[in-house]
Amino acid sequence: MNRVPLAERMRPKTLDEVLGQEAIIGDGKILTEIIKKKEPVNLIFWGPPGTGKTTLARIIANEYNADFIELSAVTSGKKDIEAVVERARTNWNLKMRTVLFVDEIHRFNKAQQDAFLPHVESGLIILIGATTENPSFEVISPLLSRSRVVVVSLLSKDSIVKVIKRAVKAEKATKRVTAGAIDYLADLSGGDARSALGTLELALSIANKIDVDVIKTAAGRKIPSYDKKGDKHYDNISAFIKSMRGSDVDATLYYLARMVESGEDPKFIARRMVIFASEDIGLAGNGALGLALNAFMAVERVGMPESGIILSHVAVALAKAKKDRSSYDGWIKAQQLAHNSMNLPVPIWLRNAPTKLMKNLGFGEGQKWEAGFHLDKNYLPDEIKDEKIYHP
Repeated sequence: MNRVPLAERMRPKTLDEVLGQEAIIGDGKILTEIIKKKEPVNLIFWGPPGTGKTTLARIIANEYNADFIELSAVTSGKKDIEAVVERARTNWNLKMRTVLFVDEIHRFNKAQQDAFLPHVESGLIILIGATTENPSFEVISPLLSRSRVVVVSLLSKDSIVKVIKRAVKAEKATKRVTAGAIDYLADLSGGDARSALGTLELALSIANKIDVDVIKTAAGRKIPSYDKKGDKHYDNISAFIKSMRGSDVDATLYYLARMVESGEDPKFIARRMVIFASEDIGLAGNGALGLALNAFMAVERVGMPESGIILSHVAVALAKAKKDRSSYDGWIKAQQLAHNSMNLPVPIWLRNAPTKLMKNLGFGEGQKWEAGFHLDKNYLPDEIKDEKIYHP
């Protein structure tokens, strides 16, 4: 029995063997050019799980003929960092490069990331970090400015199918695995090659003939990859909002379903719909804000799964509604103008005149307590009286 996991055994050894990363591998593409030049470059690989970030780091280290050191930010501490630096110094004396690969680098705190900085600057360590989170927010600026961020894409279904077929052939199991099982497993994996190979390995161990039902048994219940504090959280809500803004009802319902299926807090979704109703529908109105607010209160009272019905009802209404951002745009302009002119005095004729002295000085002059009364004077301070804030 081979104790090395199938995903590890199938790990590509060269760039030519890597599947599904055509945007960064190939003639004129960044990773191919870096390896051709053999010049050390600090890299941050940013992408979803199971897309080959660790594999790419190992390939690059091998091409550099470097000592490859791998740390996990989850389990490593100060002593591990110190040991890496000491080993790198020894390699330096032996005229050998050191590639340090930090998996989940976003989990290192600022102090830990700072500890690498002088050694990255001096060239003692070639740093390759991997993260599933946006490095703009999770990696310190000095380290980020000394690195190239490379986006590693989610693998397409075609690429996953090729990965699975390659593994099936390597396991001499071509006659055991049906085409339907491969297709279903590729769909199930969600672009994660490691997940696909793990499920395939388990399936091969529990049955002689691998069909869709065996894959379902091996996979168990598919838990959507969704971190409520990660990029997918923000990507999905962004797509949901933009789909409503673009009046695309199908996309609106699709992204709503993705969030609900992944366990997103329904109150978070409803809260964003309330904001959208005021921001994007605004004066086109037709009760959109009230409808969204009622949805929020209903979700609070009803709970899941029925809240999904309420959310879908209101999301469709908001997507189909006419849009008018004039009040929102005016609010943004008013905030900017107010920020830059906070010290300008309010025109004297707009001020209250609770005393006789103030009336004699012109406070509130010409004002009448009448509905719709308009004074033929400027209402804005004199210095900005010609500013136009609201554009219908």
